[in-house]
Amino acid sequence: MRVEILDTVLPTTAVMDEIKAGADGAVCVFDGIVRDNTRGRKTLYLDYEAYREMALAQMQQLATEAVERFGVRDVAMLHRLGRLKIGESSVLIVVASAHRGVAFDACRWLIDTLKKQVPIWKKETFEDGAVWADGEPFPEALVAGVEE
Repeated sequence: MRVEILDTVLPTTAVMDEIKAGADGAVCVFDGIVRDNTRGRKTLYLDYEAYREMALAQMQQLATEAVERFGVRDVAMLHRLGRLKIGESSVLIVVASAHRGVAFDACRWLIDTLKKQVPIWKKETFEDGAVWADGEPFPEALVAGVEE
């Protein structure tokens, strides 16, 4: 299991290569990248800040819980802090499993739960100002699914 908060470019290819093992039939990847707009406003860049120690501890708990809850073999979760340009990766989640269904489910649950619970904040700077962004709504169907 690999869980990190970095101030540098995320090593996406290296993480994907490291996590693969002979027992795996699937590796599911979520690579969150900085897009050039939000709700019609042109984005210039994003700044990420965190309560680093708490965020890292919560990310480690989420990775452990994903392995237990979904039965996947391994998880990697990395988040970048600092100023990111359009097209750069801010968060990387990689899940390895014998079967694709649980890999997809675990990957989706990890990114949605990370955005909802982990103390990492995003400031979006546009051509006409800046805002601290709220996380996206947590999908109700997924909430219902993980409560069972």
